[in-house]
Amino acid sequence: MFYKIKNIIPKENLIIIAEFENGIKKQYDMKKLLNKFEVFKILNNKDIFNNVVVDAGGHGISWNENIDLSSEEIWENGVEI
Repeated sequence: MFYKIKNIIPKENLIIIAEFENGIKKQYDMKKLLNKFEVFKILNNKDIFNNVVVDAGGHGISWNENIDLSSEEIWENGVEI
């Protein structure tokens, strides 16, 4: 099953809160990706990190044309809150 994101909220300490269309909210810690993939390191810049948006259709989130994350990753590895 594919879960769509309807809202995304950037929080302190590189945490995002994703609200899915089914009403479930998940917290996802971006730090593990920053440590693993060079492309995510730019998200240490708070202004860039806070500019996260939900992609059209809710299939993921993005910060710019080079940095994005699928809704599946957040759903599978996020913590329900």
